[in-house]
Amino acid sequence: MCDVRTARWQSDLELIADAAKQAGDVALGFFNQSPEVWWKNGGRSPVSAADFAANEKLESILRLARPDYGWLSEETEDSAARLSAETLFVIDPIDGTRAFLGGLDLWCVSVAVVHRGRPVAGVLYAPALDELFEAVEGGAAMKNGEPIAVSANGPDTVSRFAIGEDILKAFPDPFRRKIERVKHVPSLAYRIAMVADGRLEGTFVKRNSHDWDLAAADLILERAGGRLTDLDGRSVLYNRSEVSHAELCGAAGPRVAEFLEGLAEIRSS
Repeated sequence: MCDVRTARWQSDLELIADAAKQAGDVALGFFNQSPEVWWKNGGRSPVSAADFAANEKLESILRLARPDYGWLSEETEDSAARLSAETLFVIDPIDGTRAFLGGLDLWCVSVAVVHRGRPVAGVLYAPALDELFEAVEGGAAMKNGEPIAVSANGPDTVSRFAIGEDILKAFPDPFRRKIERVKHVPSLAYRIAMVADGRLEGTFVKRNSHDWDLAAADLILERAGGRLTDLDGRSVLYNRSEVSHAELCGAAGPRVAEFLEGLAEIRSS
């Protein structure tokens, strides 16, 4: 049974990797071309013609290939029907739309297969960087076909951490002195992938991230030896009625407890 399950998720990984690359190529055709832009969430979040075109490409491939899977995408109207699906696609056609519209390379297509609340296959494709991250349940995390792993740096070293300056100020002084705050990474999914491939030791995720920002990157980080957790150390669950999340921390596995202790002072009330 385990072999059947493994083969199923591996087949799904191959499917979503191909779909992500095709969608990324579609989005790349709009890059630096001033696509039409609309505003959502009360005018706080941009969405472009590129987001919709990439989403359409993903839907045309994935829903045809797996008509029995549920669907959750940032750019598709949500439906409660997904809640009854054991397995579903979780999609962000362009994670980092602001960066995309600003001509920055740090954006990616995020595609995950989620089964019973946890990702089992995940892909991040950053076409402007020519980078493909992928992972499957039980397998290694890969970047452009090569295995990746989290940083091996221990607590006695300065840690590269993606975190807002305002949040960093809430750390206890001794801990804060051991943090090197890195420049803002506009794509949340890509930022978590940077923890997975060892460029960062950890990242803080502000309240109100969504399933589509996290699911693929979560699995890639896990298979690279890291964890994405809430501030109580619990793994993230997906495909709930509420798709937004409280504050989270992504880190190399051996460092999670250390970082959570440092973040304790900003724990949600």
